[in-house]
Amino acid sequence: MAQCIFKRLEIKYLLSEKQYNQITDRLSSYMEVDEYGLSTVSSIYYDTENYDIIRTSLEKPEYKEKLRLRTYGEVKEDSTAFLELKKKYDGVVYKRRITLPLKEAEDYLNKGIYPCKDSQILREIDYFIRTYKPARRTFVAYDRVAMYGKEDKDLRITFDKDIRTAFDTGNLKEGIATKPVTGRGERLMEIKVAGAMPMWLVNILSELKIYPVSFSKYGTACKLYMDYGKAPESAYSCHPEQAPESVYSCHPEQARSARRRILKGRNKQYA
Repeated sequence: MAQCIFKRLEIKYLLSEKQYNQITDRLSSYMEVDEYGLSTVSSIYYDTENYDIIRTSLEKPEYKEKLRLRTYGEVKEDSTAFLELKKKYDGVVYKRRITLPLKEAEDYLNKGIYPCKDSQILREIDYFIRTYKPARRTFVAYDRVAMYGKEDKDLRITFDKDIRTAFDTGNLKEGIATKPVTGRGERLMEIKVAGAMPMWLVNILSELKIYPVSFSKYGTACKLYMDYGKAPESAYSCHPEQAPESVYSCHPEQARSARRRILKGRNKQYA
């Protein structure tokens, strides 16, 4: 069981096809496409019955978190899955991730069968699950090209196109996302950097008049669910374009406070 921990800033931009062509042409002097080229990313987000986790996230609290199961490329029986607890505190993203065989990950999430190998990150994920008791809620897929800096390997820029969702899916292998989340030709660009953005990148964005946006793949997919009567309206508190994507943490007291708010709201609904 491999473990990964990321701490970084993630800035998002929604690009037209023209802007995408312009910026990728400019980036070619500073960045390279990674070894995977164009690949499909498939994720299932786990939430409470009334979508309390995404609802809280869309309210833009100082601290937020979410749980997802993700695969890259074609999903097969023997695929490697990434179980991720993604948190955000004070604008900084903290992602804690473990890798598991897909079946072992799904058995853990859906049947409560604890994985064979233990780890600190798995225990954190298990605490999240015991606290919220989440279940499979939303399937999201998209086609991604990722680039990394020629000089700074920690600088990454991803371009996601054809972001799509499915209303009902049993697991990642069976999931076929058909409902578009973004417009035709649009790309979601994410700049992922550990510290300050390099000046050459700032200049390119300024010259091309490309500006950051708040955009949530999961939140926008949930808005579609609401429109089609698949999720309770209480799950959404703002327009998806106003919603930040991630969920994150760091400060333990902020985390406990956020969890108390979610659980208090859920208890009221069942009182």
